[in-house]
Amino acid sequence: MSIPEEHHSILIIGSGNAGFSAALSAASTSPNANILLIDKCPASWAGGNSYFTAGAFRTVHNGLSDLLPLVNNVSASTASVIDLPPYTTQDFTDDLERVTQGRCDQELGRTLVVESNATIKWLSEQGVRFQLSFNRQAYRVDGRWKFWGGLHIKTQDGGRGLIEDHMAAARRLGVRVCFDTAAKQILVDPASGAVNGVLVEQEGQERIIRCKAVVLAAGGFEADSGLRKKYLGPEWERARVRGTPYNTGDLLDVAIRDVGAKRAGDWGGCHSVAWDANAAPDSGDREIGNEFTKSGYPLGLMVNVKGERFVDEGVDLRNFTYAKFGREILRQEGGVAFQVWDGKVIPLLRDEEYRDGVVEKITANSMQELAEKCAEVGLRSADVFVETISEYNEAVCQHREAHPDVKFDPSLKDGLSTQSAKKSLKLPKSNWALPLDTPPFLAVKVACGITFTFGGLAVDPDTAAVISERSNTNVPGLFCVGEMMGGLFYGNYPGGSGLTSGAVFGRIAGRAAARLVADEKEMKPGGTMGGGK
Repeated sequence: MSIPEEHHSILIIGSGNAGFSAALSAASTSPNANILLIDKCPASWAGGNSYFTAGAFRTVHNGLSDLLPLVNNVSASTASVIDLPPYTTQDFTDDLERVTQGRCDQELGRTLVVESNATIKWLSEQGVRFQLSFNRQAYRVDGRWKFWGGLHIKTQDGGRGLIEDHMAAARRLGVRVCFDTAAKQILVDPASGAVNGVLVEQEGQERIIRCKAVVLAAGGFEADSGLRKKYLGPEWERARVRGTPYNTGDLLDVAIRDVGAKRAGDWGGCHSVAWDANAAPDSGDREIGNEFTKSGYPLGLMVNVKGERFVDEGVDLRNFTYAKFGREILRQEGGVAFQVWDGKVIPLLRDEEYRDGVVEKITANSMQELAEKCAEVGLRSADVFVETISEYNEAVCQHREAHPDVKFDPSLKDGLSTQSAKKSLKLPKSNWALPLDTPPFLAVKVACGITFTFGGLAVDPDTAAVISERSNTNVPGLFCVGEMMGGLFYGNYPGGSGLTSGAVFGRIAGRAAARLVADEKEMKPGGTMGGGK
């Protein structure tokens, strides 16, 4: 029995930010194109990992005046007390180079940076609602809002709001969206080598979607424990899945098998964060969303179950460490750790991550009592825990005596550290080193939450076309964006650049796919793709 076929101009696989950006771009470029977006997940899981983000986008901008027209949460009076410096092309480039240790593909990085501002403004035109990120990227210092870390805007209602806005825009532009539809095979014209369709399975039935262009945007392999073990290492089997359980790497394997797609990027690396140790292991919670992230560690300390510190919590601004510290937690005994603060900084912890009902808090009025309570949930040595805090406090006090004019400022690398001529810790805390000496004391148990994998497919930075391993040339009609695209991030990434990458390269791929379809039609006057939306 023959497999039923349907025809579309462009097929996009994946319902996250990158996939929808490609769909909106294609529809805007070619309003008459017949565009279909599919995802193997049910509609209740729409949005992929994008749904679980805080909605932060890193972008080049010229300062507050450049961003104010895009955001909906700043009054004139509030604007007058905001300090938000420009984030230049050079700033973004330097941050990307620094956190990836210079391994980022230069052309992909250049495209990401140069296109970021125009892409954010384009998303706003499509109906994506942006806000200044007061809750995550600013502190109130001396009566003024001080934004920091080059990451200043987010979407309204985070990832949930981003996907809602994308879906609304897709409906307005006539993009058809189908869930519970899994891609099984990429079909290629044997004569031309061009992609001409995809075999899919829906409700147990196979069908062929014929099309002139396919955009792959189905995410990485972080939700597959076997692939994590294979590529990241054996310990990654126990990492908690931060987002969708449907990112299992299927389409990466399909593209490599069917068209000889070239691998690229850091297949042994991933984005991983400090994650609530009590969260479910195999998927994120769509109600809790990003709130299981626990990124308040720069304001305090992190210790392992032996009671010892294992990272410099103040080595850099949080935006440049949170995506790699999950790996460091996973390396500790049991793959867990404790974050610790005192009463001076507890009010600075973000409510959405540390509020009652989201996290199990361990509180005490003395450090010894806190250690004993932590011992009830996994800490092996309360004595070492107390000794570690005591030695840290002593080092902090010696630094303050030597540098009395240095002032605590969470909006910049303030230089408050544990290192001085009288006492220096073997593992320093380089910034924001305040003594933990003021009750009440708070601890939270954390684990490693894996967000997305860095390894993916090689693409042409100008079009996001997939590159063939065999010929090292573009595979005609096939594009790849989002977390499936390799070569951009290595070991770490600048916070907020994942969503920006998805939008930048999604926009590029959608535009290139639409132009390819238009060129095909011009070559075949009177031709039609057939099929209805």
